[in-house]
Amino acid sequence: MRILLVHTHPCEESFGAAIRDRAVATLREAGHEVDLLDLYAEGFNPVMSAEERRGYHTPGGNVKPVADHVARLQAAEGLIFTYPTWWYGPPAMLKGWIDRVWVPHATFRMPERGKPIARVMTNIRVVGAISTLGSPGWWWLVMGMPGRRMLLTGISVLCAKGCKTFWLALHRMDSTNDRDRARFLDKVAARLRKIS
Repeated sequence: MRILLVHTHPCEESFGAAIRDRAVATLREAGHEVDLLDLYAEGFNPVMSAEERRGYHTPGGNVKPVADHVARLQAAEGLIFTYPTWWYGPPAMLKGWIDRVWVPHATFRMPERGKPIARVMTNIRVVGAISTLGSPGWWWLVMGMPGRRMLLTGISVLCAKGCKTFWLALHRMDSTNDRDRARFLDKVAARLRKIS
């Protein structure tokens, strides 16, 4: 399976980078083709310009500023996000990538009168998110899991019918120890080995 792994963390020495590296290694060992998109390393600009916003609904034109990213997304059969949860959602860098790259016509069709938003990314059969959170799990539930809902529910409905989703989270990240983090990396690897 061709998997686009979108990694978002500004610090190369972070535990997020360790998650990214373990995910890439595990997926490749399992025989998947991995396209690693490291948003900070690639210097992606998450800010949508006024010109982009004005042309957001224009077929073809809306893709031009991010054509390479759209092409990588269209070539993928699986989409996995690795990122820290900050203030209950993904970092601004990742949110900006979604805002700029998931454009109408190329990745979804806008709702029409009496019809909901329509899927276009039928090439993607798996969407997963792997994140670290400072909050405990119970507080994440109280807050309604906004980042998880945005990435898994919001994006998967634009993908193939029956698109599989998964979520892996390490809560209380700021108080974990080496053993906790090693166990989480093993959990990540075990889940990724199940992708077929």
